[in-house]
Amino acid sequence: MNYQNIITIEPGKRGGKPCIRGMRITVYDVLEYLASGMTQQEVLEDFPYLTEEDIRACLAYAADREKRLMVVEA
Repeated sequence: MNYQNIITIEPGKRGGKPCIRGMRITVYDVLEYLASGMTQQEVLEDFPYLTEEDIRACLAYAADREKRLMVVEA
């Protein structure tokens, strides 16, 4: 998935953390909700401005970041 058009990083917003489409909700926020047991549908119901594509972009971003960390450590 090409998440570059969905995940944005702005130095003055949320301390430069990766956010979704320039909003104030971070990739970390979404991942934390999913990790705590919320389903994608529950996240979408609680945050109606998010889309399924936004959630997939968060997962793809996290997977890509993890992959890059593994390469650096090797």
